[in-house]
Amino acid sequence: MSQGYAARPWLRAYPEEVSPTLTIEDVALYDFLRQSAERYGDATATVFYGARLSYRQLYEQARRVAGGLINLGVKKGDRVAIMLPNCPQAVIAYYGALMAGAVVVQVNPLYMPRELKHQVGDSGARVMIAIDLAYPKVSQLALEQVIYTGLQDYMPAPVRWIAPLKLKPPRIAYRKGVMPWSALVAAPPITAPVPVTPAEDLALLQYTGATTGLPKGCMLTHRNLVANVMQTEAWLYRAKRGPELVTLAALPFFHVYGMTTLMNFTIRMGGTMVLQPKFEPREALKLIQRYRPSIFPGAPTMYVGINHLPDVQRYRLDSIEACISGAAPLPVEVQTTFERLTGGRLVEGYGLTEASPVTHANPIWGRRKEGSIGLPWPETECRIVDPETGEDVPVGEVGELLIRGPQVMKGYWNQPEATAEALRDGWLHTGDMARMDEEGYFYIADRKKDLIIAGGFNIYPREVEEVLYLHRGIKEAAVVGVPHEYRGETVKAYIVPREGYTLDPAEIMEFCRQHLAAYKIPRIIEFREELPKSIVGKVLRRVLLEEEQGRKEVG
Repeated sequence: MSQGYAARPWLRAYPEEVSPTLTIEDVALYDFLRQSAERYGDATATVFYGARLSYRQLYEQARRVAGGLINLGVKKGDRVAIMLPNCPQAVIAYYGALMAGAVVVQVNPLYMPRELKHQVGDSGARVMIAIDLAYPKVSQLALEQVIYTGLQDYMPAPVRWIAPLKLKPPRIAYRKGVMPWSALVAAPPITAPVPVTPAEDLALLQYTGATTGLPKGCMLTHRNLVANVMQTEAWLYRAKRGPELVTLAALPFFHVYGMTTLMNFTIRMGGTMVLQPKFEPREALKLIQRYRPSIFPGAPTMYVGINHLPDVQRYRLDSIEACISGAAPLPVEVQTTFERLTGGRLVEGYGLTEASPVTHANPIWGRRKEGSIGLPWPETECRIVDPETGEDVPVGEVGELLIRGPQVMKGYWNQPEATAEALRDGWLHTGDMARMDEEGYFYIADRKKDLIIAGGFNIYPREVEEVLYLHRGIKEAAVVGVPHEYRGETVKAYIVPREGYTLDPAEIMEFCRQHLAAYKIPRIIEFREELPKSIVGKVLRRVLLEEEQGRKEVG
């Protein structure tokens, strides 16, 4: 390892309140809920459409779910799939399954049958707790037991009576192997959770959103997840414990970013989660104004959506103190606009499913650098290497980002070859191209697979996208490389104009010419009403490339 990385210069850039070392507690993840129930039993754990659950109620129901699952034959190490949006049941089911000794498999409720069959089949899950709206899809799966619940189950009256008319849940034929949530939580509570060895026993099989091929299940232990929550706590050192802490839970819990930085973190701190089943900018503003959350982790598109609401100024948003943006690059313009609206701090971070997920972030109340993902978190080591030779590159040069730390997974479920490729000599090879400056701040250039090579020049899409976001008429932008008979590849930009703006491709190219070398300027521009995104708002470049390939084949 070169002296630049061995010296860990990022430690000198830490705020004085952040210790470079952490003692990771040797506890099961479910102990966080038990501890908060003991300390803050009567305090509010969740708010859902105005209905509140205390920590005592949450813990009691999780223990009942654990008992119910054990009665259904779930044993230690069995996989239990949870297919729920953000609602109280998602929290209860998660901790209940862990207390039963099960391994949670989080499932996106928007998945289609083909995706569901792969994830359920690959994980070996025999039991699923699912949202009732997904019944037509889930009923096609080979599962021994399915427990259905609806959003209306935890809504207050009269919302609970009106909700089914709007949601239109299907009629479910309950029978052997298919039971309602009410029956599960009617089980006697367990007296003690199934004991686990935190460093060895899995808590979670979290499937990656693969850019190529089928998603892989990341094996995350109790210790992995406990470590990342404690790292989050260390970085958010001004966050209060107990009822004074309120978080806006708009990031889905079935995504590892929302699971760690919202659900597990808030439970650890004994705070209140204001649950939003599906992010909608105006509804988020109403929740912020009513419940006054101080912490709002999100994805760039969430902040974009809020920034561009025409009457955003009429909402009181000054409770927001800290936001870490992940899942995609955070454009500087988005950051500055959101901070101006709220008075809070919005910083860019970085992580990946294989690392539970967070590994880097800019200091929230310290020095940050625009365009940087910030500093490695406590107990996290990093290197930048030449992807061909594996040798460390000099400080300031681009190479592949490698990570080592307590939050890094054990490996991929049932994929030893992929595990051996990703984990080498204790280092996680991220597949992301990055550089580190002399002060230890890291910058993501792009994924290796997203790199555009045009006429022999390397072009990183993020750099071009950052320039496009500077244009006042552009709301969103994505850049990919498309085939070109002379240059090999050329740069294509997909642009969503801001409302009220009519954009011209030639004018956009001229704007880019003022900020970019000639070979980086988009040669093809396509205007669209929206861009394809993942559930957490990450723009899916691979979908754009698949569309391009489809056009080529048709042509």
